[in-house]
Amino acid sequence: MTREVKNVLALQAELGECPTWSTREQVLWCVDILAPAIHRFDPRSGALETFPQQEEVGCIGLREQGGLIAALRSGVWLLDAQGKPQRKIADNPGEAVKSRFNDGRVDPWGNFWCGSLWEPQDKNGALLCRVSPSLQLEVKARDIMISNGVAFSPDRRWMYHSDTPNEALYRYPLDENGEPGARELFRRFDARGGLPDGAAVDSEGFYWSAQFDGGRIVRIDPVSAEIVDEIALPVRWPTMVAFGGADLKTLYITSSREDRSEEELARYPQSGDILAVEVDVAGIAEPLFPA
Repeated sequence: MTREVKNVLALQAELGECPTWSTREQVLWCVDILAPAIHRFDPRSGALETFPQQEEVGCIGLREQGGLIAALRSGVWLLDAQGKPQRKIADNPGEAVKSRFNDGRVDPWGNFWCGSLWEPQDKNGALLCRVSPSLQLEVKARDIMISNGVAFSPDRRWMYHSDTPNEALYRYPLDENGEPGARELFRRFDARGGLPDGAAVDSEGFYWSAQFDGGRIVRIDPVSAEIVDEIALPVRWPTMVAFGGADLKTLYITSSREDRSEEELARYPQSGDILAVEVDVAGIAEPLFPA
């Protein structure tokens, strides 16, 4: 199926990530990890607000009382609605000199998940962490090189999680309290078609994964783990997707231009921009962090 992919914001981010749709505000939040900055974009008016940060910001979640929870290199913080720090919750439990936070989101139980990236990429030194509504951080998974793709099935039975350079998509069974069980490999990718980066799950339970270095988004069946649909993009390095719009049927896509040559950027001039495409199946509203 051919779909029109629109460039909705020429952000030119170094490393655009973590698009997060606010159903309350009807705006898209996202980050540029390396700028570093948090952005708030109103698709209706085209207004863009940018909130610079003092260190790399890997991922964010929306808070019930307004403002954000954010995983920065040094640790996890509560921020106000203008991205200003209010309170540090926890230190980065890894080696902050060699690892920073990356992908994450709030789960249906109100926990904030944030995974890290092991920068030397010489071992699986990254972590997957969970911050509870009581502001306690726990390391929930290890043996990861670059944490990505955290998402939750609409029936709350499964958590998905990818490790980008290791070409793996995992899933974890969840109990009624959202506690994950043992990790299992759900799908192995081939780098020639792209590596599994950020993701979101739609209301039918299908997993939409940005294929970094593959120039496409794929939709994965929650039973067979097969790719059942894909969307070709005018960028080679998509990083994450989010469902937005009034009906949650607009798929927003962030992208990267980090470490790309002038020749590559000439071929893919929209790299770092935010793209959007209309899809047939709605997504799921993002939960809010209760603190």
